[in-house]
Amino acid sequence: MTALKKLSEEELVQSLKANQRQAYDYLYDNYAGALMGIITRIVKDREKSEDLLQDVFLKIWKKINDYDPSKGRLFTWMVNIARNTAIDAYRKDKNVFLEDIDTKINTIDTTFVADSVNYNFDVKAITENLKSDRKVLIDMVYFQGYTQEEAAEILQIPLGTAKSRIRTALQDLKAYFRI
Repeated sequence: MTALKKLSEEELVQSLKANQRQAYDYLYDNYAGALMGIITRIVKDREKSEDLLQDVFLKIWKKINDYDPSKGRLFTWMVNIARNTAIDAYRKDKNVFLEDIDTKINTIDTTFVADSVNYNFDVKAITENLKSDRKVLIDMVYFQGYTQEEAAEILQIPLGTAKSRIRTALQDLKAYFRI
């Protein structure tokens, strides 16, 4: 296992995609704590969080071939899986959307900025440069956790219009990051 500590992120991803058990052991040993912290901040129940952590690692295992290093770091990809899994569980348990989830997500996002040493930017601040009709949708869908359908309903616009504006906003952001 010590040989894996010297692997670059690219080599680790290759080992994971090759389904090498040592790579998954390494991944769990080195990232479970951080991912558990994300889940626990949203779900609050320790036992439920532990179950969700297992679900997260199962999703990582099943989806590792979908990971694209050109779109972001492995840790960021795993954080998104953990965060989305926890939010889904939180919503399922509460069976309603609660506005306080926005506070929890912002806490998580700011807590794990340390991982983004090479990426010193504030995505929310960058979205301020978008046109207002696009900015409000990006804020609702990506920062507040609304679905596209919920955002369209609240803003009283057709779902197709909402999707189109979100797609255009994402293209604008993509151009900003030159991805």
